[in-house]
Amino acid sequence: MLKQIEGSRGVAEAVALCRPEVICAYPISPQTHIVEACGELVKSGELENCEYINVESEFAALSVAIGASAAGARSYTATASQGLLFMAEAVYNAAGLGLPIVMTIGNRAIGAPINIWNDHSDAMSMRDAGWIQLYAETNQEAADLHIQAFRLAERLSCPVMVCMDGFILTHAYEGIDIPDQAEVDAFLPPFVPQQVLDPADPYSIGAMVGPEAFTEVRYLAHDKQIQALEVIPEIQSAFEEQFGRDSGGLFHTHHCDGAATIVVTMGSLAGTLKDAVDELAEEGPRVGVLTLSCYRPFPKAELREALKKAKRIIVVEKCLATGFGGIVSTDLRMALQGMELIVKTVVAGLGGRPVTRPALKSMLRRALKGELADLHFLDLNRGMVDRELANQRKGIATGPTAENLLKDVAIHGTGA
Repeated sequence: MLKQIEGSRGVAEAVALCRPEVICAYPISPQTHIVEACGELVKSGELENCEYINVESEFAALSVAIGASAAGARSYTATASQGLLFMAEAVYNAAGLGLPIVMTIGNRAIGAPINIWNDHSDAMSMRDAGWIQLYAETNQEAADLHIQAFRLAERLSCPVMVCMDGFILTHAYEGIDIPDQAEVDAFLPPFVPQQVLDPADPYSIGAMVGPEAFTEVRYLAHDKQIQALEVIPEIQSAFEEQFGRDSGGLFHTHHCDGAATIVVTMGSLAGTLKDAVDELAEEGPRVGVLTLSCYRPFPKAELREALKKAKRIIVVEKCLATGFGGIVSTDLRMALQGMELIVKTVVAGLGGRPVTRPALKSMLRRALKGELADLHFLDLNRGMVDRELANQRKGIATGPTAENLLKDVAIHGTGA
């Protein structure tokens, strides 16, 4: 049924259709509306046979989900930003134990300074924790990915994060096609855990493992991720056949055939990029857009095949490895080793800064002329940066950088 609803509500309704038996809830913007809506569905009886547990922290939320999943319950939670960092120990534990928990990340910047707006730094901080990471471009895809995520997690006995851009998607109202219960039941079989704590057949989960077997444990976790590269497209195909929508998979392409320049990105930014390259096409060379839906596992071989005819790759990403540069682009460079491709990194949208079509088109024009630096910060206010650096070089106590920049904005405005 097509509904005009908030993205968070759409995700909550999709999660409810998957019949979770335990939902662990702790609020943190911008994911709060998701767990609030899940609570409403449990209270109203629309979601039956589900225990909705209010916990005292994000760490507790995932810890309870771990216990519930180990006991054989289909388990779900959600978080964002500092909340994800607070549960970091449990994030690694859930993956190490091979528990099929699904968790929504309402992507948000990490402080300090405090920032509640969108970028991908939170999920990126956990990229090597052992969770599969799926990224939604639209609210329709966000809802669809949760239905696929439960099937994926339970097929591999591996936890899955579904990442959706905070506020840009979570709080946006748009038409979302919410399937009916029978359709989801036909797609998602009842949960049959590969491991479960049972008093009638006792054994331990999470035992101490020493050097004699730890490498093998880690290797097998890695092997699950490699298996996911085959399972994800299989589930995408089954979903499209069942629901008539091409959501999820490893990545999507837009006008990439015959394009010498291809822009790689993730999340909601892809829509703006597609509009920008379509407008730029009127001026000359075709530029394609490749949108990663699956970041972990990283689809190296598939990307090599998809990008083999390109000459220039521009990775536009909402994250930064401080002191180095791009995160997604570093993975992509490793995947494309040995291929004669120029790969540039564009860091954009940090802390929720708007990414506009004019800014993207200006950047792309420079790239097409060969004038783009290896690491480019979109819409960086160079004047603000230079003034702060000049003050720091004076050798006097300058105070906190964030506060200094806010004063600079008050004096000089946001222009360069």
